[in-house]
Amino acid sequence: MKWSLIAAVALLCLSSSAMAQAKKKNQPAAAQNEMTFFITSTGTGKGANLGGLPGADQHCHALAKAANLKYRTWRAYLSTTALAGASAVNARDRIGSGPWHNAKGVLIARDIDELHASNNISKDTALTEKSEIVNGRGDTPNRHDILTGSQPDGRALRSDQDTTCGNWTRSESGSAIVGHHDRKGLSDDDAARSWNSSHPSKGCSQEALRSTGGDGLLYCFAIR
Repeated sequence: MKWSLIAAVALLCLSSSAMAQAKKKNQPAAAQNEMTFFITSTGTGKGANLGGLPGADQHCHALAKAANLKYRTWRAYLSTTALAGASAVNARDRIGSGPWHNAKGVLIARDIDELHASNNISKDTALTEKSEIVNGRGDTPNRHDILTGSQPDGRALRSDQDTTCGNWTRSESGSAIVGHHDRKGLSDDDAARSWNSSHPSKGCSQEALRSTGGDGLLYCFAIR
């Protein structure tokens, strides 16, 4: 009787453990790895005039809140240059240390080094806050130009040319560096495949951004 009772208890424990593991395994990936990265589903409507870095961060936060995401500090992946005596800001220094997952729980990068070396950003993984795919090259309209103002390593460019549309305050003249979230361009070189530093935009207005395959969209990262 004693051994039968012990066996029954052991069997119950094993069964409970198996059920817990199965439940965890069957949970949606997003439930296990909360979203900490997305592309904005829409721009601000003012081209590259985002209201500077604070305005860009607020845009990320507002979209995350509208999508009922857990409250976090959201930052736009943007660099700024040393204009009018101000210090340059590197996009890579603004977004925390990772790891980052998309809306479906897929790992984008474990840390800053992986993000700028061998990340998992592609058309299929760089989803919006609504878990939607962003149009890329070959789609109508093409929206693969994502504003960054950055070099491939995530740092600001040192140049006498405008690479950030006046540090994200202009919607007319100027230019900004963009990346291709789908890793595709007119050629198959490193720049065309770059997620964060492919080419300068034709201008800073919404129309100018759209003319080369953009829509004023941003990468947003959550700081853990």
